[in-house]
Amino acid sequence: MTELSAYLETAARSIDVMIDRYFVDTTGELNKASAHLLAAGGKRLRPAVVMLAADAVKPNSSSEILPAALALELTHTFTLIHDDIMDGDILRRGVPTVHSKWDMPTGILAGDVLYARAFEFLMRANATDEARGRAVTMLASACAELCQGQHMDMAFEKRDDVDEGEYLEMVRKKTGVLYAAAAGIGAVLAGGNSRQVKALYNFGLNTGMAFQIQDDVIDLLSPPEKSGKDQASDLREGKQTLIWIRAREKGLDLSHYKRSLTDTEINAAIEELEDAGVIAEVKATANELVSTSAKHLALLPPSKERELLKEIGEFFVTRSF
Repeated sequence: MTELSAYLETAARSIDVMIDRYFVDTTGELNKASAHLLAAGGKRLRPAVVMLAADAVKPNSSSEILPAALALELTHTFTLIHDDIMDGDILRRGVPTVHSKWDMPTGILAGDVLYARAFEFLMRANATDEARGRAVTMLASACAELCQGQHMDMAFEKRDDVDEGEYLEMVRKKTGVLYAAAAGIGAVLAGGNSRQVKALYNFGLNTGMAFQIQDDVIDLLSPPEKSGKDQASDLREGKQTLIWIRAREKGLDLSHYKRSLTDTEINAAIEELEDAGVIAEVKATANELVSTSAKHLALLPPSKERELLKEIGEFFVTRSF
C-alpha cells in the first residue's frame, strides 16, 4: 500500500465515523434517504483534500477542522443525489439512487437536507470566527457555481456545437470549484495567508477539472461492477463531454449511440474512439491540468502533506473508478 492510499483510507475512516454518528443511525424516512448514499461508501476525496490542505499550512491542524471536511462530503453527496434525478440514473456507488429507492420528491428533499447540514458542520470547525466566515462564503460561492455548471451541462445536451472552451468552463464550475473550495477551506481554517489560500484554491481547481475529465473517461470505459455507475450513460444521453467534442472534431458521428446500448455496442464505441485517438487526447488534457496544479503547490513550503496533495492530483487522472 502506498503512502497516499494509506492516508486516504485513514481519512475516509475518520469521515465514516462521523457519518455513522450523525447520519446513519437517525430515524425518519427523509433522514434515511439523506444518509443512503453517504452510508454506501465513497472515496471521501474532497474531505481528504480539506485535511491535507490544512496540514500543509499548519502541521497537525486537520483534527481541529474535521467537521469542515465532512461538510465537503455532504455537499458532494447532495450534488450526486440531484444529478441522479436530472440524469435519470438508477445506480450510484453500487446501490440504487435515492430517487429510485424512494421517490423523486424525497430525493430532492434528501439532497436539500445535506446541503443545509453542510453549512452547519462547516461552522463546527475549531477556527476563528473570521476564518469560518470566509469558509462559508467560499462554500456558498462554490455551490452557486456548481448549479451553474450543472445547468450548462444539461443545456449542452440540446446542442451539437459545444466547443472545448465551453466544456472546460462547464467542468470548472461543475467539478473544479468544489475541489478548489475543499483545498481553500482547509487553508483558510488552518490560518493560511492569502498566498497559501490562493495557491491551494488553484491547485484544487485544476485537479478538480482533471478529475471530471477522467470521470467522463471512466463513465465510458468502466463496467458498473467497477465504477458503481451505469456504463456509458454520458454516451447514451448525448452529453457534450470532451470525448464527444474531440470525436466530432475528427469527423466521428456518435449520435447513433444516443439510445439504450448493449455491452457489445458499448465496446464497439470504445474501439472506435480509441482507434481515432480520442481517448488518448482527452487523457492528455487531464494530465496537463494536473501538471499546472503541481506548479501552484510549489508555492507552499516542502512537507509530506504537499507531496501527498501532488500525488492526489496524479491519482485523479490514473484511477479507473
